[in-house]
Amino acid sequence: MQFTFLGTSAGKPTRERNVTALGLEFDQDTQWYLFDCGEGTQHQLLHSRLSVGKLSTIFITHMHGDHYYGLPGLLSSKKLDKALNPLSIYGPKGIRKFIECVMNDISYEKLGYDLTIIEYTSQDEYTFDKFTLKVLPLVHSVDSHAFYIRENDTCNRLDEEKLRAIGVEPSPLYGELKRGKTIIVNGEKLHPESFMLEPQIGRKVIIAGDNDKPEILGGYLDELDLLIHECTYLQETYDNLPIKVQHTTAKDLGKCAQDHFVKNLIATHINPRYNESGKINIETVIKEIVRYYKGRLFIAHDFDSFSLSRDGIITLF
Repeated sequence: MQFTFLGTSAGKPTRERNVTALGLEFDQDTQWYLFDCGEGTQHQLLHSRLSVGKLSTIFITHMHGDHYYGLPGLLSSKKLDKALNPLSIYGPKGIRKFIECVMNDISYEKLGYDLTIIEYTSQDEYTFDKFTLKVLPLVHSVDSHAFYIRENDTCNRLDEEKLRAIGVEPSPLYGELKRGKTIIVNGEKLHPESFMLEPQIGRKVIIAGDNDKPEILGGYLDELDLLIHECTYLQETYDNLPIKVQHTTAKDLGKCAQDHFVKNLIATHINPRYNESGKINIETVIKEIVRYYKGRLFIAHDFDSFSLSRDGIITLF
């Protein structure tokens, strides 16, 4: 699984970061999935290796503009790029009205490709080619959601090394074994169960929208392979805000991830005040998280790409 961050800022773009958007790719897949689509996402795509032509599905976490205002431009450019493959958008209540209002009836009909809009509610579950997705509720000033992604288990893997050891090289016979059929080689029956590897358990990932209380994700966090979660404030900054807003602090994120033994954590949705030229830089945010979290941690920057291996190790590449 590969994750490409197209925007990592909270609320508004900065010189260093655009607003929220994240691309997800699965191994040996020809399509990819977009999570949130802040303003300017189509511009960010031009500087990445992801293409609109292979985008199949967009998921919107909540109805705050920094998470969905990029949709009209992206939908229009898709037609101009002659990327006419169907596209699906999953979002909370209101996403359909927004798209139909902005695009209006005339342009909406002339997109040139099939656009499907699904308005989900919390606890809805959906099945895709490579994974299942469950919508989880979060705590924010509007209805906000996380997406719990469970990759399909791989159950029909052959022990090719064992087959080669007895002289059976790759051939259509491998396909027969995968389909559960007994084959005959040099007069000997080879039964499929004797050459199958243990099932490969699918990876588990949560991609969360804006959220005041990461602990609300509860048991879904337990030994999770990867949590991608907002980290808008340092605790001291938040404590001194004259008006409290419903976002997560670095302290709370670190404590929650540690309490649930989350294997890998990527923090995103960074407050614009934390930047390389300001009084407080990103290293300060990292230091606050690692006081509480002892797993593998990254702070996402725009255009960072991460790979989550089958053994649950996240690496930046």
